This record gives sequence, structure tokens and C-alpha cells, in this order.
Amino acid sequence: METGHALPQPATKLNLRKIMSSYKAMSEIGEFGLIDRIAALAETTLPAVPELMTGIGDDCAVYCPSAKLLQVATTDMLVDQVHFDLLTTPLRHLGSKAISVNVSDICAMNALPRYALISLAVPSSFSVAMVEELYQGISHAAKEYGLAIAGGDTSSSRSGLVISVSMIGEVAEELLTRRSGAAPGELICLTGSLGGPAAGLKLLTREKEIMLNHIENNESYQRNIMADLKEYREAIQQQLLPIARIDVVRFFHAHTIRPSAMIDISDGLSPDLQHLCRHSNVGALIDEGRIPIKGSTRLIADELQDDALSWALTGGEEYQLLFTIPRAEYPAIAENKAIAVIGETTDVKEGVQLSDIYGMKIDLASIKGFDHFPQ
Repeated sequence: METGHALPQPATKLNLRKIMSSYKAMSEIGEFGLIDRIAALAETTLPAVPELMTGIGDDCAVYCPSAKLLQVATTDMLVDQVHFDLLTTPLRHLGSKAISVNVSDICAMNALPRYALISLAVPSSFSVAMVEELYQGISHAAKEYGLAIAGGDTSSSRSGLVISVSMIGEVAEELLTRRSGAAPGELICLTGSLGGPAAGLKLLTREKEIMLNHIENNESYQRNIMADLKEYREAIQQQLLPIARIDVVRFFHAHTIRPSAMIDISDGLSPDLQHLCRHSNVGALIDEGRIPIKGSTRLIADELQDDALSWALTGGEEYQLLFTIPRAEYPAIAENKAIAVIGETTDVKEGVQLSDIYGMKIDLASIKGFDHFPQ
């Protein structure tokens, strides 16, 4: 029977290779170039839901279900051999971290988490006990942050463990903070200290290499990683068990503080400061001497012949909050010892710069952080 249309011919390996070679690889545009393209395609769907106030481009999407509260929504995925390594990451810690990284996105909007949905793709090599251990970490972290695990999905995986978390939070409209509200002449503030998670990752990677070397040479490996690395416990804990700064958000709410712009540091101080400045259309000048880096982190960097400042600028996985406030509002945060002022916003024409300990200015645009699709 004729249909009026010729059926497509099956692709051969030769013409399939030719077709694929005509497409641009993701590595040519990088992770953030890919996000920009996806955002442009998704933007055409936004008119269908006028209550959606913010889509792709911030730490969370923002939805307005009522006149009193706004909902913020985020999602994050942790993939084996991309975000974690099961040779160095206990499953209970991994479950807790999966919750913390999403809570951090909620906090970056000056919001508080309410509930989460968890989806798992589990390899056939996993036992029931292993999945239960992962969920023990998930449940423990959820209770610590005061949120509920409301559901999710499970699937098998042929490659490795994948954890996907979607989380909903709430915030009063007058407290909602985006990346886009900073103006020139404001203070740039940071919670906590930086560089610890990168130090912890370096130590765990070194230990993994020692272990694999023993196995390759048919030698017994009997070390207890956590016991033998106890002198580095703080840095390793910051890598394996990061804590989202919900305490700072609660402080903001208690004092009715609304930062003009805010982002959490997941990719490193340098790229995340650049994200904030790009969305706010401002420049920035931060002072190397004001960036909080613990002495223990600097000692580890010296031991590993690395640079603690580089870890702080590009290490990522900090989950600290980077925010701006007008100078007149500084007294409202001055009492909080977890917050440090590290610089100020400038005119966008001045770019995003670091003043080093010698007074030289370094263009942070040349300092890249983690990218899933590096160029």
C-alpha cells in the first residue's frame, strides 16, 4: 500500500559517522554554554505557567502558589566516577551529601527546604544493605535540615550508581534572593572557610592510589582510611559530609535580612562570583588576604606541594554562601562570626578581579572552576 512518503533508509555505520561528525561536541561549548542553549529552548515554554517567576539561570526555579509564600525548586544529580568514588566514599556519607548539595541551592535563594524526591539508578552489584545504608544517610540529613523525603523512583543502572534529588523550599516574597540583585559599591560577603573540601579530595585520591598500587602488586592493603587519616579529619569531613548553611539563612530570617544577591559555592569562588556578577551586571574586586582559608588547609597544601588559594578559587564543593549587601546594612550581619567581608562590587566595566597579597590585580575570568564538559 502506498502512503505517499518514502520510508527512511537505515543508517549504515559509514553515514552515521558522517552525520555525527557534523554535530558540535559538548566540549566545544562547555557546561555553561550548554546550559545557556538549554535555557533558550526552555524559555519558549514559560508562558504556559505565568506563576513561574524564575526558570533556568538561578540556583532554583521560583513559583508563586499564593500571595504569602513563594516555592523554590532545585534538582541535582550525583553520578559515580563524576561526583564521587565508592572506593573512598562511604554510602551513608554519600546519602547525606546528596541532600546537603540540594539544601545549599535552596539556601542560596534565602529559602528553607520543605521536602525532597529521590531517584536512584542502582547497579546490579549493589545489595539491599548497601541501598539501606545510602538511605540511612539520606534520612539522617533530611531530619537534620527539617525536611521530608516525599517519594521518588528507582531504576537499574548498567554503568554505576546515580542519585538524583529534587527539592522544594519556601520563602516569603520579601526575603527571596536571586543572583541578579547586586549593585556597584556593595560588600561581597562569604560564609565559612574555603579550600577544605579540595584538600580532603586530594588526600582521599592519594589514599586511593596507594590502595590500588598495593592491589596491582598483589600486596595486602589493611589500612583503615578514616583511622589512618585522622589528623586530616576536618578536611576529609568537609569533602565527604558538607553542611549546607541553613544556619545562616535562619539568621537572615530572624533578623529580616535580604542579601541583594546570593549564590552557593559549588564550582569554586572564582566561577561562582563570576556567575553572580554576570547575572547582576556588576564587576567585583576581592582581597586575597580576606578570603578565609584555615591554617590546617594551608598545611595540607604545603604537604602536597599544592596551593591553598587555588583550592579556594576553583576547588568547589564548598556549599558556602557568597552574597552581597549594601554597606549601610553591614551592622545587621556584623555579629555573625560565620560571615566575612572579602571585597566589594564594582562597575561592570572593571571586570571581576582579585587583589593579591602584593597588591597586584588578577583577572578572575582567566581562572576556571569545575566544568562537566571542559573546552
